[in-house]
Formats: sequence, C-alpha cells, structure tokens
Amino acid sequence: MATTTTTSNDTPYAHDDHQAQHQEEEENSGGSDDVFKYLIVRPEKGGIRDLFWYWAWGDIDSGVKFLEGSEEGIKGDAAADDRLVILVSIIVRRIISVLGKPMEYTGYGVDFFLNVLSENDGLFGLFLNLLKGNVVIPQRDTETFISTIGHLDGRIDLYGAQKLLGTLDAHVSAENPIEAETGNRALMDLCILASKLAYENAKVVRNVIVQHWKMHFVAFYDCWNDFQKEMSTQVFIACDKPTDANLILISFRGTEPFDADDWSTDFDYSWYEIPKLGKVHMGFLEALGLGNRAETATFHYHLQQMAADVDHSDEIDTSGPLEGTESVSSTTGSDGAASSHDKKKISPEKVKKTAYYTVRKTLKALLSEHKNAKFVVTGHSLGGALAILFPSVLVLHEEMEVMQRLLGVYTFGQPRIGNMQLCKYMEAHLQYPIPKYFRVVYCNDLVPRLPYDDQTFLYKHFGVCLYYNSLYIEQKVDEEPDKNFFGLRYAIPVHLNAMWELIRSLTMGYTHGPEYKEGWFSILARIIGLALPGVSAHCPTDYVNSVRLGRERGVQMSPL
Repeated sequence: MATTTTTSNDTPYAHDDHQAQHQEEEENSGGSDDVFKYLIVRPEKGGIRDLFWYWAWGDIDSGVKFLEGSEEGIKGDAAADDRLVILVSIIVRRIISVLGKPMEYTGYGVDFFLNVLSENDGLFGLFLNLLKGNVVIPQRDTETFISTIGHLDGRIDLYGAQKLLGTLDAHVSAENPIEAETGNRALMDLCILASKLAYENAKVVRNVIVQHWKMHFVAFYDCWNDFQKEMSTQVFIACDKPTDANLILISFRGTEPFDADDWSTDFDYSWYEIPKLGKVHMGFLEALGLGNRAETATFHYHLQQMAADVDHSDEIDTSGPLEGTESVSSTTGSDGAASSHDKKKISPEKVKKTAYYTVRKTLKALLSEHKNAKFVVTGHSLGGALAILFPSVLVLHEEMEVMQRLLGVYTFGQPRIGNMQLCKYMEAHLQYPIPKYFRVVYCNDLVPRLPYDDQTFLYKHFGVCLYYNSLYIEQKVDEEPDKNFFGLRYAIPVHLNAMWELIRSLTMGYTHGPEYKEGWFSILARIIGLALPGVSAHCPTDYVNSVRLGRERGVQMSPL
C-alpha cells in the first residue's frame, strides 16, 4: 500500500482569512497525489459541554473537538464555516446511536409481524390458524419473506418495461442505440422497481427477476461496508436474457427504515478529497469499499493510486466470503445452474469483499460476454448515492471502455454525494453528448436535501433533476424546491401536503385502479408522515406512482 503524509498547520483555529483559505483549497484541489485532504465528524469525541458551547456561543475550539482532519486549518475552517451543519450532524447522529438498538429490534419485530400476517392471509386468517393450531411461522431469507419496504408497496410486476425489454433487440446496437432520455418512462419503470426490489433477500430478488420479469438473474451480493463494519452493502445484477443480452441492470439497496447505521450515513458530513475529482462523502465511499476512516490512507490507495494503476485492482480476488461468514453472494443463473461468474474461495488474509470491485469485475465479464449490451445503474435513497458514485469512480480509474457502454444512471430520493467540483467533473462525462444521469425527486422527500447545502457548504447535486409534486406533475429542474427542507416558512405547507397525501392514499384505488390501492401499513406510514412528512415522502410508493402517473410540465414524455 502506498504511504502518504499529511501536512499540519500550527496556526490558530480561528483566523480572519479562513474564508479565503477555504476558497483557495477548493481551487487548488487538483494538487499532488502525495497530499490528501479529509475531514471526519466524530460525534463521540466531544462532550455535552463542548456541544453546548459550540452551539450557544460558536466556540470554535469546542467544535474542533468533534472533528478529525488532515490539517488543523481544515478543522478550524469547517468548525467556523459550517457550524450549523456540523451541529445537526453531531446531534442527529448521537440521537441515532442511542436509538440504534431499539430501532434494530423494532425492525425485526415489524418485519416478523408483517410476514406473519401475509403468510397467514391477514389478521382474520391468523386468528383462524391460531384456533386450528396451524399458524405459519415466516422464515427469513426465503422466497416468501418480504422486507418492510416490500410491504409498504407490494407491486413487483413491470408496468411498461416489458415493452422496453421486448424491443431492446432493435434498439441496443451501435447502429440504432437506445437513449436513456427523459422520455423513456419504461426504462424508469424498470429502474424504480429494481431499486425497490434491492431491499429484498437474494431468493426474493431471484424469484421476481426470473418468474415475474422474465429476465436473467446474474448475481446478488452482500458486500463489506467499512462505515458499518458489516456485510451490509447489497446489490444485484440482472440481464434482459441469458445469451446475447442487450441490457445489464445493476441495482444498489437503499436506506432501510430501521437501520440506524444507514440513517447515520445519510446525516454524516465527513468527506475525502480526490484530486481532480473533488470532495466526496466519506460514508458512501466506505459503503462501496473504497476506504476506511480508521485508516485514511486506504482512500488514497483505492482512489488516487488505483486511478494511476487500475489494472492492479483486478488482481484482488473479492469474489468469495470472509472467514467466519456464510456464503454472501448468489451467482446462480435463472436455470438454477452456476453461471460463468462463479465464486472462488478466498483466504482470510485477502482483502474483504467490497461492492465496487465485485460489481466492476462482474460487469466487465458481462460486457465481454454480451458484445451489444449496455448497462444501467439504479438505486433508491442510499442506493441512489452508490449508483452514481460507482460510475464516478469508474471515470476516476479511467475505465473508459466500460463507461462507453453506460446506458444511464437513474436514482430515486438520492442524497448528495460531493461538492461542486465533483459535479462539474462528472457532468462532462454524463451529460454530453446526451444526458445519461437522471435524479428523480418526489415532492417533500427529506433525503435528497441531505447533506445540507448552502453558500458555504460543500455538498451539491448535479445531473438532470426530474421533480414530481404531490399531484405527480413532473418538472425538469436544476434543483428541487426547498433544497434544504429547513425553515419555518416551509413547516405549514409540508404538513398540509402530508395531510393531502394521506387523503389521496385512501382514494387512489378508486381513482386510478386497484394496482394503486394502498394497504393499511402504507396508510399508517402516511399517518406518521403527518408528524414526519419528509420521512414518509421518502417511501418508494410515491416514486413508483410518479413514474407511472407522472404528467409532464415542460418535459415531453413518451407513453409506457
């Protein structure tokens, strides 16, 4: 592993020209690969007194206690310039850490209860089975065990994407390429269903892809997440058909409702700066397996050094399980036999299985096998962040042959992943000659407004934003309205809108057809949304509805 050195700055934390220095660091971010910059927010480092002094009096020395950085000046500038954002990050993540175990146990209970009801044909069926002594007990990791997200929205069948899959042969070719254009709602429909499906276990994913979508299941991976220190980054890969495929689908799992670590990642402010590329959310890099904040030099190795020596990364065998774990991926094809991308056992001393290298290795093999195929990457919430970060790192590693086969990136409710420099760098690769990156945002969804963005804060969005209001009217905008979801002037409108969404959920089945009827659990989420509107608006239900019912305003949409 390459060794790197950090520079130190012995000047005081508070100085008059910190704004100018902050701007100069942004402009000079393309510096030497031997110097790397980072900032880590560690809520556990300071005490309650430090937090109070930092909040009440803006005491920079107290704020710096919560920060770790490559340079003292970076910590001081961040503590001064981004005090509100850092305070929110510290407080929210402290609360989440306290609630972590209760959230986990609640999640297990909710999952079990929902599956007990579904496998016993509802509450009345459960009562009858209790009388008969015939209660069906759900088993995790089976084809019938559905996630909380799956119970919020039970739709699994493609709406318009079957038409897309049936016509791919005529479009996905060098002579007549299909474009990931805003008008291709069939492709959007496939992507939102895939983003929602990524929350399920491997057996459910395989069953839906093969039996319902009539596509070829390639692989399901549970990969190592260095932020959470567990195998929690999930991704699946599928093709439109097993031979001579035209479309390769990659879908990353998003933020799970009861996973405290997932929510903590969304509220994390920590970043790592990649020369030329820009500042990138550290938690998302860790989720892809591209570094570890406990050993920050690992980011340099995976990103900066590997960018100069991309072939070396393929020498790392990341296709097998870790010591002490069960098999963590499935590479069985739709016919039940092992595919051409079978796992190989690795020794414990080898590198942990990570999402970026695993997906890249499988993708390259598939692109080599299927000469006409193009690939699309998608994800909801945290999965959306990983979906756009994956091609960003491919560009950094100069995987241009792979990027030439990219059909598009569709994300839904995606948080911000980096600064303006990253935006400009990636727009050059994803927006020209035609847009390939589409960021779908529904109404008052909180997550696309995270991490916070203002004049001094570094996190920005990029790409084409397809914004849907609560009437499912679509607008093509540069930024969603109320980009930070804060302020008293927004409090009343968002709560009134949550009330409208609850009323709408009770009538959708009558006004739009039975496939839009919401169950009791979804309606319960809407009721919770009266208090937490930004969280309830993040559910995939409204994203599926937006894609299928969206009416254009300034954007010409082709029919499904």
